[in-house]
Amino acid sequence: MSESGQRLGDLIDDYCPRCRLLLNHAIASMVERQVVKVICQTCYSEHAYQHGQGGKKKSHPRATLFDQVLAKVTPTEQNAPAGPADAKKKPAEHARYITRHKGKTPHPKS
Repeated sequence: MSESGQRLGDLIDDYCPRCRLLLNHAIASMVERQVVKVICQTCYSEHAYQHGQGGKKKSHPRATLFDQVLAKVTPTEQNAPAGPADAKKKPAEHARYITRHKGKTPHPKS
């Protein structure tokens, strides 16, 4: 048995670039007692051993865009009181009900 305790075919955890997860892998090749290639036991893809590192987190462009927009808005615009037109809204008198299905329409009496 080698000093590292790993042999060909042993299962180790590694990051799979295809599955994009840290999963079980079988050792496919070794050079001087160092793991070089592994095979994912989920998707069976062979790739270089990544020592469990991978899956770089990308910054979300939408979140950064939102932060840029918020930085441009001044504090007075964020906390501005509602205009006088908004304060004097009329209360709703009656609700209107709209049907979206075709129903029978009443015929006018002649």
